[in-house]
Amino acid sequence: MDLMANTLLSAGASPAMLHTLEEIPDFTPLAHALCLNVGTLSAAWLPAMKLAADVAVRSGKPWVLDPVAAGASGFRLKACLELVELKPAVIRGNGSEIIALSKASVQPSKGVDSSHDSTDALEAAKALAQATGAIVAVSGAVDIVTDGNRVVGAHNGVAMLQKITATGCSVTALIAAFVAVDQSHTLEATAAALSVFGVASEIGMSMANGPASLRMHLIDSLHGLDENAVISRVKITSFCEEK
Repeated sequence: MDLMANTLLSAGASPAMLHTLEEIPDFTPLAHALCLNVGTLSAAWLPAMKLAADVAVRSGKPWVLDPVAAGASGFRLKACLELVELKPAVIRGNGSEIIALSKASVQPSKGVDSSHDSTDALEAAKALAQATGAIVAVSGAVDIVTDGNRVVGAHNGVAMLQKITATGCSVTALIAAFVAVDQSHTLEATAAALSVFGVASEIGMSMANGPASLRMHLIDSLHGLDENAVISRVKITSFCEEK
């Protein structure tokens, strides 16, 4: 939650981190976008998540789902599938999470660590996007984004991000912020958020000595990004160009 909030702040967004059912009717209609993250899922929090998604949809606001470790337990997968039914604009996960959601069955999983690369999950991502109407993003060495037909790859990022907890969660939050700015181009906003976060990690890595210092420099680099840095460093291609 800490890294997600600081990522949003450094990018110019204004986060509110909530999980109380009673606060949803007051906060959610005022938000420009909602991000639901099941990383620390509990039965007590699930009703608030469902209400927030429902309020967001009824308010015409996009919401983004991060199905953390979706295939790790029956309870977690069922909860994620119930949330998917509430029409997220974007679903962002690692390869294993997207495959588990797409197949809608419990599988052996490494939890939040993916045992599948993004490209392994391409067909599952396309099927999930077609079934739900959501943009589906799969994080990996190349981040894949699809609407079920179009597929793009976001190439920015560093491997060291895998050694810092909540970086995936944080980029999902950043996707929500980007989609809030341009709801009519959700696929493009999602790919841009993934690449911008990746660019910040690349700049941060040039100053870091390891995961802890990368975490600090990542936030600093995201805060300091300007238009020239983004334009010169972002690499997003159509999937056919990657073959």
